[in-house]
Amino acid sequence: MLDLLLHQARLPEGPIVDIAISDGRIIGIEPRIEAPARQRLDLQGWLVSPPFVDGHFHLDSALTAGRPRHNLSGTLLEGIAIWSELKPELDEESIYRRARRLCEMAIAQGNLAIRSHVDTSDPRLTAARALIKLRDDMRPWLDIQLIAFPQDGYLRLAGGREQLRQALTLGLDGIGGIPHFERSPSDGANSIAELCRLAAEHDLPVDMHCDETDDPTSRHVETLAAETVRHGLRGRVTGSHLTSMHSMDNAYAGKLIGLMQEAGLHVMANPLINITLQGRYDTYPRRRGLTRVKELRAAGLRVGFGHDCVMDPWYRLGSHDMLEVASMGAHVGQLTGEAELRDCYRAVTEHPAAILGLKDYGLRPGCRADLVVLQACDPIEAIRLRPVRLWVIRAGRIIAETAPRRSRLHLEQPAWLDLSRSD
Repeated sequence: MLDLLLHQARLPEGPIVDIAISDGRIIGIEPRIEAPARQRLDLQGWLVSPPFVDGHFHLDSALTAGRPRHNLSGTLLEGIAIWSELKPELDEESIYRRARRLCEMAIAQGNLAIRSHVDTSDPRLTAARALIKLRDDMRPWLDIQLIAFPQDGYLRLAGGREQLRQALTLGLDGIGGIPHFERSPSDGANSIAELCRLAAEHDLPVDMHCDETDDPTSRHVETLAAETVRHGLRGRVTGSHLTSMHSMDNAYAGKLIGLMQEAGLHVMANPLINITLQGRYDTYPRRRGLTRVKELRAAGLRVGFGHDCVMDPWYRLGSHDMLEVASMGAHVGQLTGEAELRDCYRAVTEHPAAILGLKDYGLRPGCRADLVVLQACDPIEAIRLRPVRLWVIRAGRIIAETAPRRSRLHLEQPAWLDLSRSD
């Protein structure tokens, strides 16, 4: 007796199959499976996908937009200033409550894993304590990784070193940094060296906000690649944002991509936030802000997309829909070829799952039965329509369900129109 049978499910590659699930795992994917099941969903050819993964987010600041004020300049630096004003007012309960609400929004959208950066610049480590509890409480439904992030600078903030180390003792999952926000380029480089050494000592992954600026001379990812090799961290280090690469000349960018290949760096771009925050000091022509996704992928580097922010000091909008992120990445990166669009879908599913090291992720027999059913027929249509997530499944159990979207047209003869069908 199967626990769950998905009948006539369309795989991302196109075939329509049946998917058998028992004991929380996929045990069979065949053109037709004849077996009794405790629960059966007739999908009628709708798309079944591994769940969405947000590889870069800030749960501690989510849903704080307008407190204590909105970001009128729209810049990264004003966002940091507003967050610094708000931090003293926050307590564990309020951070937990907002972050849990965001997690519930994420689950409804089919997102079952989030890597969140956690500000360690508060000497009380309020966010770290709140989000560790949230991570543990949400484990039945959602995987959360927590990265220790010295928002106000690892070296720039008095006590920054000690606070980050203390946060690690509480049980955070990785180490981050913000070298371009240190007082000088040399301090930025020194922070990278110290943080990578610390990660090697504690056997932790690194995910560093790196070169999140329009300044083409901000070149900390070069140092990050060198320290990755020096400390034997190949395959465990992610450079997030890397927006200075959109301002560099091609000769240096080509050299840099080669160094990143050598180090096995992963890349996490954040299309919604990069297109919003970058280029703010430009008149015209105005730069786009997104890192060189096309060139990085051509070089064989793994590139994921993150949502980064939802309704916080840096971004007033957002609903934690990773298909919105994929769509923005496709547009800003001019990734509109057939293969490129499909890779944008993988940038919010398979690529960040690999970067986060998620175990048993995927749509194959033996994988954990974490799935999302979308009211679409293929990944490109999903990016185009951002369709309803009909069912969200965690370890073989339905944890969210949304009614299909239909519109009734009152023209000559009233008729129902299924907006997801293109035939």
